[in-house]
Formats: sequence, structure tokens, C-alpha cells
Amino acid sequence: MTEMVEEDLMASDFIREMCKQVRAIDTYGHYDGWSSERLLEPFVLSREARKKIPVVGDPDDITLARLKAYYNAIAALIEQRGGRMAGSLLNISHEGFGRALITVGRLIVVDRRLRDVHRFGFESLAKMHAEAEKMLAAAVELIERHPDVAEL
Repeated sequence: MTEMVEEDLMASDFIREMCKQVRAIDTYGHYDGWSSERLLEPFVLSREARKKIPVVGDPDDITLARLKAYYNAIAALIEQRGGRMAGSLLNISHEGFGRALITVGRLIVVDRRLRDVHRFGFESLAKMHAEAEKMLAAAVELIERHPDVAEL
């Protein structure tokens, strides 16, 4: 798969929704005036940077907020594309293990086991976008296959 052109990537629905979600958790306006690239920079974590983070560690509040923004963005796009309300739920232990769920009605459309949350990040925005698009496609396909459960 070829990576998206930078301007197409930054104009994508997912990246725009990610920016909305990150700005929504900025209650004090620290990110006002920041570009989308700067806003999403903390989500990019190179292999070298990831290796520098200890394997054992507790996620801090900022990392947990980024994780919530990521899954909330995916839930918002599932809602747009699937036509039904979606909600995300994160259950993370203090050690950084847990689960991310996105539900539509009573249908679980995303179920991810999470580990080493303190090392959460992607090699590039393009890889984050690609991973999210895979989840979105699978979730919308599930909604289409099981509309009766999604409507409950």
C-alpha cells in the first residue's frame, strides 16, 4: 500500500476528526493556533523513540487522553459512515493493560486488547490513518451485516 500524499492525509475525515477530538480535551485553550500537524505530533512515535520507553510503565493522564481521543474519533466516524450512534469505552488498568470497545446499539464493532499503553503511538500519521481506516471499514461492514443488533 502506498502512503497518502501529505495534503490528502491532512484533509482526510479521520485526521480532521482527530484534530476535533484533541481540541475537545483542551479545556484551557493551550492548543489554540496550533497546526494540525503539531496537534497530532504526539501520536507519532518512531521505533527508536518507542525503544527508549521502558517496557514496564504506567500510562500518564496525557497518554490516556490521547488514547481516548483516538478511539472517540473512530467512534465518531463509525457513526457518520454507519448511520447509527456509536460509543467508545476504554477500560485500562494502572499498568497500561486493558480493552477498547466501540459499540453501535448492542453490537460490538471494535474490540481491541490494549497493552503497554504508555507506549501508544504510530510510526507516522499515515500509519495511524491506515489503521483507523481498517477498523472503520470492518465496523461499518459489521453494522451492515447485523443491522438488527445495531438498532437495539
